[in-house]
Amino acid sequence: MGRLWKSLLVFVSITSLVVACRSTQADDWRQFRGPNASGVSRDSDKLPVKFSTKENVRWKKEIGEGIACPIVVNGRVIATTFVDGEFIVLCFDAKTGEEYWRHAEDAGKLPALTLPNTQASSTPASDGDLVFAYFSTVGMIALDLKTGDKKWKAPIQLPFYLLSWGAAHSPIVFGDTVIFNQDDDLQPFLVALDKYTGDVRWRTERKEMLAGYAVPVLCKANGRTDIVVAGSGKLKGYDPESGKELWTCNTLLRTIMTTPAVQGDKIFVSVQSYGDTDRVLKYALLQWKDTNQDGKLEKSELEKAFWKKFDKGDLNKDKFLVDDEIDIAFQAPTNMVGGGNSIQAVRGGGRGDVTKTHVVWNIDNKAPSNIASPLVFDDKVFVVKKGGISASFRAEDGAEVWTKKRIRNFGNYYASPIAGDGKIYVTGENGYIVVLDKGDQAKVLAKNDVGESAIATPAIADGCIYVRTLNNLYCFSIE
Repeated sequence: MGRLWKSLLVFVSITSLVVACRSTQADDWRQFRGPNASGVSRDSDKLPVKFSTKENVRWKKEIGEGIACPIVVNGRVIATTFVDGEFIVLCFDAKTGEEYWRHAEDAGKLPALTLPNTQASSTPASDGDLVFAYFSTVGMIALDLKTGDKKWKAPIQLPFYLLSWGAAHSPIVFGDTVIFNQDDDLQPFLVALDKYTGDVRWRTERKEMLAGYAVPVLCKANGRTDIVVAGSGKLKGYDPESGKELWTCNTLLRTIMTTPAVQGDKIFVSVQSYGDTDRVLKYALLQWKDTNQDGKLEKSELEKAFWKKFDKGDLNKDKFLVDDEIDIAFQAPTNMVGGGNSIQAVRGGGRGDVTKTHVVWNIDNKAPSNIASPLVFDDKVFVVKKGGISASFRAEDGAEVWTKKRIRNFGNYYASPIAGDGKIYVTGENGYIVVLDKGDQAKVLAKNDVGESAIATPAIADGCIYVRTLNNLYCFSIE
């Protein structure tokens, strides 16, 4: 009886420890937009409704310029910045703001970018032991979460963008790999790095893609877990062990800035690409790169990195790209997709071309955003776009809850909405964060001023909201 009782106590202790560990991990926000890029905290409660630079501020740190999102793991907050020619990763105590460590990397010669992007715009990820951070001219680095010591550095080819958007891709962690998608206009790819060494496990080219910033998400369906990536024209699923493409759904648009949200076996995508379905890439290039506005492109109007593509499209060898030659040079013949807007739900777990079999619902012209990712919360899909125009749909069938309702904050929306404790938090570029009730009426609970431009998506963990403005990091809470 004594041994049995002792064994029972050991079992209870171990079980309690496991539950505690799971609870702690569940409340972490370990990558862009938290658990599986969902933007949803399932554990935090008593989140503040009202906060500002003077109200419900637990702590504030001035950290320098950047728009990468903060992450929270094991009671620590990780943020990145760019100061005096260096990329810097910072680690703070999540409760007090005490700085534990900082790690700097020389940035070297930096490529051009277009505002509001900044040089520190890629959100790090963590597995609880290591922090993985990507910077354009550095590549991927792995740092010890406790000490900040660098464990490895893996080179990643510099991305190139026809419109000089600049790097902003963010990694995720799956199993013992770091998954990184880099859709640019030169050589887009998806890669898996060994999280302990930085060695390449596999690399899959995404030749049909144009520049975009979707973060990979995971979808479990039909007894397997797929890596799902949204890109130009196509939503694709990949085998996480080999990188092999498993399925494609050809229902997206030319430019993809948003990241899908997954609930159950369904993947929800909200995208808007400038222009209508006939506006393929050539119209954008003629608008922005044809400097003398003569209706054709010449090499001098493009970066040298694109000259080989230029030559491929110059069919008559007259040293100009005209009309369809522009698309032949830069847009895949199997993916001549145009603009428009769409909100859709796609069932995961397919094989091959699932365009006609796995689209659950698809609606157009209902206020999707070209930047802010969709939020699936309380069995509804919430989206917001420029001007503070919002919409909500039932996740099950796409039925309208509301459309084109303003949330009392004009301006641009680059940060994605997040949710927790029955509330939705919507961050505007102008530095105001609107708090909405999760219900069916787009009810505004508060409009909070955080003092300066806010482009990064906030993080939620352990009853706190972590907001990264252009130059500062805040922790807001009511306790």
